[in-house]
Amino acid sequence: MENMSCTIFYPLLLLLFSCACMSEVQQEENGVQTERTEQLNVEDSGAGLTSDELQQRFLTGIKTELAELRYTVRSLKDRLEVTEEQLRRKEYKVAFAATLGPIGNLGPFNTEITLVYKDVFVNDGRAYNPTTGIFTAPVKGVYFFTLSGHNRSSKAMGLRLFKNGQQVVTIYNHPLGDRYDTGSNSISLTLEKGDHVYVRLRQNTWVFDNENDHTSFVGHLLFSH
Repeated sequence: MENMSCTIFYPLLLLLFSCACMSEVQQEENGVQTERTEQLNVEDSGAGLTSDELQQRFLTGIKTELAELRYTVRSLKDRLEVTEEQLRRKEYKVAFAATLGPIGNLGPFNTEITLVYKDVFVNDGRAYNPTTGIFTAPVKGVYFFTLSGHNRSSKAMGLRLFKNGQQVVTIYNHPLGDRYDTGSNSISLTLEKGDHVYVRLRQNTWVFDNENDHTSFVGHLLFSH
């Protein structure tokens, strides 16, 4: 009985081992065939082309990649310029507004004086000096200024806006009797960094202000260059 079992078992084991070996060999042959097929596909893509045609195809591919690279670089440059402009605009916040305050009548004087607007409502950027009355541009750009003046018209009122010692615009109220009058003017100016803007009271004229803040000097940066 034992001899019969051995007679059946060993041939069966040999058969199974042979099948396993054949399966492994078949997988290796399939892998080689796949690799060969891929190689043939690559070779076929250039089959029939001359060396000049292959070189032209290669150069065309390079040109396409360079064009895409240039577009990417240009897009990044544009985005960077926009970001720099946004940062520059955020960096410079310049605006001020001030009045003479409750001083009553100021003047007349026998010489022209620079008005000092001491009641400051806003001074973002600290470009206006409430001690001297002078605005100093912190950056090159276009600025907008407004000045107003109030007085009793029994005497004349004359205000002049200056840029670096040169008159720009004026306000002038002629004597018209014993009543109060108000005048105003405004202008946009291109300023270099460090330029000075201020208001002067003409000689032999006067100006008035009180707690109602009639007489003011206002300015702000529109945009920088």
